Amino acid sequence: MYAVVGCSECRALWLLADPRSAETATCPRCQTRHQTANLKRLYTAEDRDAAREARAAMLAERADATEAFEATPAVGDRDDPGAVVDDREYLDAAGLDPEAVEAAGERAGGGDGRSRSRPDIVREAVRTLDAPDEGDVVGYAADRGVPETAAADLLDRLVRRGEASESGGTYRLL
Repeated sequence: MYAVVGCSECRALWLLADPRSAETATCPRCQTRHQTANLKRLYTAEDRDAAREARAAMLAERADATEAFEATPAVGDRDDPGAVVDDREYLDAAGLDPEAVEAAGERAGGGDGRSRSRPDIVREAVRTLDAPDEGDVVGYAADRGVPETAAADLLDRLVRRGEASESGGTYRLL
């Protein structure tokens, strides 16, 4: 059984699976802990999709968007619920070359498909270089797009936070 419940603190609505199975539930928005017995069940259903649909309708009503909600077909009512535009189709429709976008993503993210933060690059420098001093770490980070002053500052922060240590001018991660 699924229940749509609401938080008395922030008015968030969320689904609670089998409300009788746990003594407490935590609001996903404000993190307030509630006794499940005291939560008002605004809607109950045996089917998760039905409960999700009811929650969506309540949120639409709250946002004064009931007409738009009713005009949008439910996932189960669509002709092809698995129909999704893939990245290639989306980029083509936007007038972009998918191969060029992929190549740019690889260049920007080091080829792993994800970008790295400046602190991650500085940590990587300390981890991969042999007996790195400040100049080595700053140079490594600068080669990967981190400004030199920012790299030096980040290295200092790692030491102050206890994530790295410096001994005789050589850094290492802890």
